[in-house]
Amino acid sequence: MFESIRSHRRWLMFFMLVLIFPSFVFFGIQGYNRFISSEGALATVDGIPVTQQEFDVAQRDRIERLRQQFGAEFDPKMLDNPEGRAAILDGVIVDRALAREVDQGNVMVTNDRLRQVLSGVPAFQEDNKFSLERYRAYIASQGMSEQQFEERVRADLRKQMLVQAVIGSAIVPKQVAERIDRVLLETREVRVLPVRAETYLPKVTVTDAQVTEFYQKHQKEFETPENIKVDYLVLSAETLGEKTAVSDADIAAYYEQNKGRYGTEEQRRASHILITPEGGDKEAARKKAEGILATLKANPNDFAKIAKEQSKDPGSAAQGGDLGYFGKGMMVKPFEDTVFRLKVGETSDVVETDFGFHIIRVTDIKPAHARPLAEVRAEIEKDLRTQRAQKRYAEAADQFTNLVYEQADSLQPAAEKLGLKISTLDNVTRSGAPAVPNQPQLLTPRVIEALFADDSLKNHHNTQAIEVAPNTMVAARVTDHRPAAIRPFDEVKGAIRQRLERQEATKLARSAGEEKLAELLKKPNDAGFSPVLTVSRRAPQGLPPNLVGEVLRTRADKLPTFVGAEVEGIGYLIANVASAKEAEAQAPAQREAERQAIERQVAAADEAAYAAGLRQRYKAKVLSPDFRRETDKSTGTEAKAASQ
Repeated sequence: MFESIRSHRRWLMFFMLVLIFPSFVFFGIQGYNRFISSEGALATVDGIPVTQQEFDVAQRDRIERLRQQFGAEFDPKMLDNPEGRAAILDGVIVDRALAREVDQGNVMVTNDRLRQVLSGVPAFQEDNKFSLERYRAYIASQGMSEQQFEERVRADLRKQMLVQAVIGSAIVPKQVAERIDRVLLETREVRVLPVRAETYLPKVTVTDAQVTEFYQKHQKEFETPENIKVDYLVLSAETLGEKTAVSDADIAAYYEQNKGRYGTEEQRRASHILITPEGGDKEAARKKAEGILATLKANPNDFAKIAKEQSKDPGSAAQGGDLGYFGKGMMVKPFEDTVFRLKVGETSDVVETDFGFHIIRVTDIKPAHARPLAEVRAEIEKDLRTQRAQKRYAEAADQFTNLVYEQADSLQPAAEKLGLKISTLDNVTRSGAPAVPNQPQLLTPRVIEALFADDSLKNHHNTQAIEVAPNTMVAARVTDHRPAAIRPFDEVKGAIRQRLERQEATKLARSAGEEKLAELLKKPNDAGFSPVLTVSRRAPQGLPPNLVGEVLRTRADKLPTFVGAEVEGIGYLIANVASAKEAEAQAPAQREAERQAIERQVAAADEAAYAAGLRQRYKAKVLSPDFRRETDKSTGTEAKAASQ
């Protein structure tokens, strides 16, 4: 069971992220009332502060979800930048505002709806039916009670109802969709000439004073986050199983006791003729069956023909009475007893069951087959290890929990007592831990939260034993604590100088590019341009969006012409736009797919606008300059960014 929960772990993350959470809400508030103090608030929503602690919880949650989605390929440093932090805070703000909207609107989720959602999660099912045991195992692995988990799901379903009401109304008229489609698919024939920034680097001079000034004004960019070095201990049924001995005698005994599991039982194939009483007259039905039996004894080869003509079993009559192969326990007892008593080719006397009167013929027998011990040995050994590991884990879990608590100054006593290995991980931050190759993430958000508690940081005490997955517990302790600090100027001045030089070189490239563009517009020529590219909004051919926009905004009746755009990382690009071509007619199925894609885009725009409206309605304000960024509120850009 627990293996199934573990194998569905990624699906569970997807379930929590997509099926329950509104599509632009990535970050659950997760009990923000614990952090209600306004001291050090990063933002406010309806006058209620969003604190650093709440942001840290959201950041850890976001990283954990992305790690579950992308695995070892995901690098938490991708979010460790001003834009990433601002997006996470935006998500918390929007979630808070949506929660306020739900409360004021008295949106309700019935118990039936909650049961329907939870019972539909494959990881909570066994044999396509909801499994309470699997459900409880997953909740335990999250460190929540059933009530807490269900209230969290209920709260997020309430939010989803509001968002779905907005995005579900996105309808694009056919004419509009066709017009958008034509715009997206129209093409331009272009050639490109780059004016590269690196060409102008030798002409750039950056002074020491400029480097120092940039460092002083942008110190937040050079801050190393608070981080710790951690020792941790893992107790799991899997590791205990690896150390569990299984003897040849154990395997042989288990095989003898469970032979039925490692083979197939005897199967029999039979045909029958069923006569049912008409009007409740059983005696007449019996006499009719006996008459048919007498006919069969005189003409045994007519069994199938008579079954088609006389049998009242609609499922088998058309097949000459054939019921196929079946084993014991699949038929009613009088019928089964008769079948398993007859030999191949024998026909029974009249047999009475609750269905009526049967005449039965056995047509084939598949003997029982047992797989030899050598064939199933590895399977049995694995089963025995798993069973014994589960038992050992249940016994060791209490010892593990008590040892790390009672001897809080070291993990060594627990490691020695239970034969476990202490592992070490450095550069663990409040937002998460570095990934360990070929190993699941064991320092989960709950463990991180415990490690950054005062007792762990100041006294270097063990954390409590925390269940991070079914049959897996972790205890950890801080061995080194490094507060957040600004990297020394001497360490970063080289990178700052390169950055400023690149910025200045880009400015020179843009200026030179604009001059070149003006010359080409007066006196066209194609010297230095690339081969021809066919560009559309759907197929930009690797060109940057701002240049593609300039290319496709050119009117067809004004071609050929030249356009240009500044491009980060390159400098300036000039495009020779030679000709235009209208979009070709698409097949009906493709047009419908395009229309649906446009509707999804419209829904996303409606969703972003709704989020922006919520922020405005509940007077959301970002207080910390480190999390503030320029946004275009009139188009809902800020809210849209929160959804990405």
